[in-house]
Amino acid sequence: MNITGNTILITGGGSGIGRGLAEAFHALGNQVIISGRRKQALDETTKKNAGMKSLTLDIEDPANIRAFVDEVAAQYPALNVLINNAGIMRFENLQKQQDDLADAESIVATNLLGPIRLTADLLPLLRKQPYSAIMNVSSGLAFVPMAPTPTYCATKAAVHSYTQSLRYQLRESTTEVLELIPPYVATDLLNGAADPRAMPLAKFIEQVMDILKNQPKAVEICVENVKALRFAAESGHYDVVFRGLNEAMANVSH
Repeated sequence: MNITGNTILITGGGSGIGRGLAEAFHALGNQVIISGRRKQALDETTKKNAGMKSLTLDIEDPANIRAFVDEVAAQYPALNVLINNAGIMRFENLQKQQDDLADAESIVATNLLGPIRLTADLLPLLRKQPYSAIMNVSSGLAFVPMAPTPTYCATKAAVHSYTQSLRYQLRESTTEVLELIPPYVATDLLNGAADPRAMPLAKFIEQVMDILKNQPKAVEICVENVKALRFAAESGHYDVVFRGLNEAMANVSH
């Protein structure tokens, strides 16, 4: 992936991994536009990064996505990189679910349908550029699920599969398709920022940018901390990794 000279849209860019990526790409001189539901978080981020732009987006709402894409195309016609990062994670007790499955449906709408819709609507603009890239953010939990967050893990597994298909369909185009596979990172997702077991956000972003810089042909961006999950099946250690991950979560209240 080219890491300079881009106009980049990052969903969920007001906090966590999205903000970290936004600031890293911004520091390299790219034009960065962040989006998300929380205008306050977006404003705080752009205020600290002069020249960074923001647009609000409700990634769960198909009509809002279409209007958002029209606004992006009008204001940033040179947009050539989309980073689908926005996501939510919630504990779910599958033995005591409510009838309306509101949490599960919201997770699916945000983590899976949102990126699919946004990619579909932005792809014509991206394809107009001499070079473009789509980076979908999945998770190590796409490969080894954490049982207390079943729908989150399922959506990330689906993002991985969707990304593979998208990459293959665009293989003869000028649009690169990448997958960023984070480990457990210290963000506000499930209060990970306070968990000493989580990888520090700054360290994660530093390693991601190093991979993008030094391995420009990489299509899966995996820092060392996530490789045990990403390659659990290939290594023959899936059962051990699955059991270890979920035994570690056994005492978590949900």
